[in-house]
Amino acid sequence: MAPIGDQDLNVTIGVDGQVMVGESLPVRFANFVKLPHTIFALPFALLGVVYASFHATVTVGQLMLVTLAFTSARIAAMGFNRIVDRRFDAANARTSNRELVQGTLTLTQAKWAVLSSSALFLISAWFLNPLCFVLAPVALAWILTYSYTKRFTNMTQLWLGASLAIAPVGGYLAVTGSWSQPPWTLLVLAFAVLTWVAAFDTFYALQDEEFDRANGLR
Repeated sequence: MAPIGDQDLNVTIGVDGQVMVGESLPVRFANFVKLPHTIFALPFALLGVVYASFHATVTVGQLMLVTLAFTSARIAAMGFNRIVDRRFDAANARTSNRELVQGTLTLTQAKWAVLSSSALFLISAWFLNPLCFVLAPVALAWILTYSYTKRFTNMTQLWLGASLAIAPVGGYLAVTGSWSQPPWTLLVLAFAVLTWVAAFDTFYALQDEEFDRANGLR
Protein backbone atom coordinates (compact mmCIF):
# COMPACT_ATOMS: atom_id res chain seq x y z
CA MET A 1 0.00 0.00 0.00
CA ALA A 2 1.40 3.37 -1.00
CA PRO A 3 1.83 6.21 1.51
CA ILE A 4 -0.94 8.72 1.98
CA GLY A 5 -1.38 11.12 -0.88
CA ASP A 6 -0.28 8.64 -3.56
CA GLN A 7 -3.43 6.55 -3.76
CA ASP A 8 -6.35 5.32 -1.68
CA LEU A 9 -5.40 4.11 1.76
CA ASN A 10 -6.00 0.78 3.40
CA VAL A 11 -9.02 0.90 5.73
CA THR A 12 -9.21 -0.61 9.19
CA ILE A 13 -12.63 -1.54 10.51
CA GLY A 14 -13.41 -0.42 14.04
CA VAL A 15 -15.10 2.20 16.19
CA ASP A 16 -13.64 5.37 17.66
CA GLY A 17 -15.19 5.16 21.12
CA GLN A 18 -15.65 7.46 24.10
CA VAL A 19 -17.75 10.06 22.33
CA MET A 20 -20.55 12.18 23.76
CA VAL A 21 -23.97 12.11 22.11
CA GLY A 22 -25.39 15.33 20.69
CA GLU A 23 -25.10 17.83 17.85
CA SER A 24 -24.50 21.09 19.74
CA LEU A 25 -21.22 22.96 19.36
CA PRO A 26 -20.09 22.23 22.96
CA VAL A 27 -20.67 18.49 22.42
CA ARG A 28 -18.86 18.52 19.08
CA PHE A 29 -15.96 20.39 20.63
CA ALA A 30 -15.84 18.03 23.63
CA ASN A 31 -15.64 15.06 21.26
CA PHE A 32 -13.05 16.84 19.12
CA VAL A 33 -10.63 17.16 22.07
CA LYS A 34 -11.69 13.92 23.76
CA LEU A 35 -12.82 15.65 26.95
CA PRO A 36 -13.26 12.32 28.83
CA HIS A 37 -9.56 11.67 28.25
CA THR A 38 -8.72 15.03 29.83
CA ILE A 39 -10.78 14.25 32.91
CA PHE A 40 -9.17 10.83 33.09
CA ALA A 41 -5.64 12.28 32.94
CA LEU A 42 -6.14 15.27 35.27
CA PRO A 43 -5.22 13.23 38.39
CA PHE A 44 -1.66 13.00 37.04
CA ALA A 45 -1.26 16.73 37.60
CA LEU A 46 -3.13 16.64 40.90
CA LEU A 47 -0.81 13.86 42.07
CA GLY A 48 2.05 16.33 41.85
CA VAL A 49 0.00 18.85 43.81
CA VAL A 50 -0.68 16.30 46.54
CA TYR A 51 3.01 15.46 46.78
CA ALA A 52 3.87 19.17 46.94
CA SER A 53 1.37 19.66 49.78
CA PHE A 54 3.77 17.77 52.07
CA HIS A 55 6.32 20.54 51.52
CA ALA A 56 4.24 23.68 51.01
CA THR A 57 0.75 25.04 51.52
CA VAL A 58 -1.55 24.57 48.53
CA THR A 59 -3.91 27.45 47.87
CA VAL A 60 -7.25 27.31 46.10
CA GLY A 61 -5.84 29.63 43.46
CA GLN A 62 -2.95 27.31 42.74
CA LEU A 63 -5.27 24.34 42.48
CA MET A 64 -7.49 26.18 40.01
CA LEU A 65 -4.54 27.32 37.93
CA VAL A 66 -3.06 23.82 37.80
CA THR A 67 -6.41 22.48 36.61
CA LEU A 68 -6.70 25.24 34.02
CA ALA A 69 -3.12 24.77 32.81
CA PHE A 70 -3.43 21.03 32.45
CA THR A 71 -6.83 21.18 30.74
CA SER A 72 -5.78 23.87 28.27
CA ALA A 73 -2.54 22.04 27.43
CA ARG A 74 -4.45 18.80 26.90
CA ILE A 75 -6.99 20.51 24.65
CA ALA A 76 -4.21 22.12 22.62
CA ALA A 77 -2.44 18.77 22.21
CA MET A 78 -5.58 16.87 21.21
CA GLY A 79 -6.72 19.56 18.82
CA PHE A 80 -3.31 19.77 17.19
CA ASN A 81 -3.23 15.99 16.83
CA ARG A 82 -6.59 16.02 15.04
CA ILE A 83 -5.39 18.73 12.66
CA VAL A 84 -2.12 16.97 11.84
CA ASP A 85 -3.73 13.53 11.40
CA ARG A 86 -6.94 14.54 9.65
CA ARG A 87 -6.02 12.83 6.35
CA PHE A 88 -5.14 9.59 8.11
CA ASP A 89 -8.31 9.84 10.18
CA ALA A 90 -10.38 10.16 7.02
CA ALA A 91 -8.87 6.97 5.58
CA ASN A 92 -9.22 4.86 8.72
CA ALA A 93 -12.73 3.50 9.33
CA ARG A 94 -12.24 3.63 13.11
CA THR A 95 -11.57 7.38 13.03
CA SER A 96 -13.55 8.45 9.97
CA ASN A 97 -16.36 9.81 12.14
CA ARG A 98 -14.15 12.46 13.74
CA GLU A 99 -15.23 16.07 13.54
CA LEU A 100 -12.72 17.45 11.03
CA VAL A 101 -13.33 14.48 8.74
CA GLN A 102 -17.10 14.83 8.87
CA GLY A 103 -17.00 18.62 8.65
CA THR A 104 -18.92 19.17 11.89
CA LEU A 105 -16.02 21.41 12.92
CA THR A 106 -14.00 23.44 10.44
CA LEU A 107 -10.23 23.53 10.19
CA THR A 108 -10.34 27.21 11.13
CA GLN A 109 -12.30 26.43 14.29
CA ALA A 110 -9.81 23.71 15.17
CA LYS A 111 -6.83 26.00 14.68
CA TRP A 112 -8.38 28.72 16.83
CA ALA A 113 -9.06 26.15 19.54
CA VAL A 114 -5.41 25.07 19.54
CA LEU A 115 -4.08 28.64 19.52
CA SER A 116 -6.39 29.87 22.27
CA SER A 117 -5.77 26.81 24.45
CA SER A 118 -2.01 27.16 24.02
CA ALA A 119 -2.21 30.82 25.01
CA LEU A 120 -4.34 29.96 28.03
CA PHE A 121 -1.78 27.36 29.12
CA LEU A 122 1.06 29.88 28.92
CA ILE A 123 -0.96 32.51 30.77
CA SER A 124 -1.82 30.02 33.52
CA ALA A 125 1.85 29.14 33.90
CA TRP A 126 2.73 32.83 34.14
CA PHE A 127 0.27 33.30 36.99
CA LEU A 128 1.66 30.27 38.85
CA ASN A 129 5.33 31.22 39.22
CA PRO A 130 8.39 32.22 37.13
CA LEU A 131 9.76 28.67 36.88
CA CYS A 132 6.49 27.31 35.48
CA PHE A 133 6.35 30.13 32.96
CA VAL A 134 9.92 29.49 31.76
CA LEU A 135 9.30 25.75 31.35
CA ALA A 136 5.81 26.06 29.85
CA PRO A 137 6.93 26.65 26.21
CA VAL A 138 9.22 23.62 26.43
CA ALA A 139 6.39 21.45 27.73
CA LEU A 140 4.01 22.75 25.06
CA ALA A 141 6.51 22.07 22.28
CA TRP A 142 7.03 18.52 23.57
CA ILE A 143 3.35 17.60 23.71
CA LEU A 144 2.59 19.13 20.31
CA THR A 145 5.53 17.35 18.68
CA TYR A 146 3.99 14.04 19.77
CA SER A 147 1.56 14.33 16.85
CA TYR A 148 4.43 13.83 14.41
CA THR A 149 6.35 11.09 16.23
CA LYS A 150 4.71 8.12 14.53
CA ARG A 151 6.13 9.43 11.28
CA PHE A 152 9.79 9.14 12.35
CA THR A 153 10.23 6.95 15.46
CA ASN A 154 9.07 3.66 16.97
CA MET A 155 9.07 5.33 20.40
CA THR A 156 5.71 7.06 19.92
CA GLN A 157 4.13 5.53 23.03
CA LEU A 158 7.12 6.50 25.18
CA TRP A 159 6.91 10.05 23.85
CA LEU A 160 3.26 10.18 24.86
CA GLY A 161 4.14 8.73 28.26
CA ALA A 162 6.72 11.46 28.73
CA SER A 163 4.11 14.04 27.73
CA LEU A 164 1.82 12.91 30.53
CA ALA A 165 4.78 12.55 32.91
CA ILE A 166 5.16 16.33 32.66
CA ALA A 167 1.84 16.67 34.51
CA PRO A 168 2.89 15.56 38.03
CA VAL A 169 6.14 17.51 37.68
CA GLY A 170 4.19 20.59 36.66
CA GLY A 171 1.75 20.13 39.53
CA TYR A 172 4.60 19.96 42.01
CA LEU A 173 6.47 22.94 40.56
CA ALA A 174 3.27 24.97 40.48
CA VAL A 175 2.99 24.76 44.26
CA THR A 176 6.63 24.83 45.35
CA GLY A 177 8.35 26.77 42.55
CA SER A 178 11.34 24.43 42.82
CA TRP A 179 12.39 20.82 42.31
CA SER A 180 11.73 18.18 44.94
CA GLN A 181 14.10 17.31 47.76
CA PRO A 182 15.45 14.70 47.49
CA PRO A 183 15.51 15.17 43.70
CA TRP A 184 14.89 11.52 42.78
CA THR A 185 11.39 11.40 44.30
CA LEU A 186 9.80 13.57 41.64
CA LEU A 187 11.68 11.66 38.95
CA VAL A 188 10.24 8.38 40.25
CA LEU A 189 6.75 9.86 40.18
CA ALA A 190 7.20 11.07 36.61
CA PHE A 191 8.69 7.73 35.52
CA ALA A 192 5.73 5.84 36.96
CA VAL A 193 3.31 7.95 34.93
CA LEU A 194 5.48 7.60 31.81
CA THR A 195 5.54 3.81 31.88
CA TRP A 196 1.88 3.42 32.80
CA VAL A 197 0.69 5.73 29.99
CA ALA A 198 3.08 4.21 27.46
CA ALA A 199 1.83 0.73 28.34
CA PHE A 200 -1.89 1.41 27.93
CA ASP A 201 -1.30 3.46 24.78
CA THR A 202 0.59 0.52 23.28
CA PHE A 203 -2.50 -1.64 23.71
CA TYR A 204 -4.72 1.16 22.38
CA ALA A 205 -2.53 1.48 19.27
CA LEU A 206 -2.97 -2.19 18.41
CA GLN A 207 -6.42 -1.33 17.03
CA ASP A 208 -4.71 0.38 14.09
CA GLU A 209 -1.72 -1.92 13.64
CA GLU A 210 -2.72 -3.09 10.16
CA PHE A 211 -3.59 0.42 8.99
CA ASP A 212 -0.40 1.94 10.40
CA ARG A 213 1.86 -0.68 8.86
CA ALA A 214 0.17 -0.30 5.49
CA ASN A 215 0.66 3.46 5.51
CA GLY A 216 4.18 3.75 6.87
CA LEU A 217 3.21 4.90 10.35
CA ARG A 218 5.45 3.71 13.15
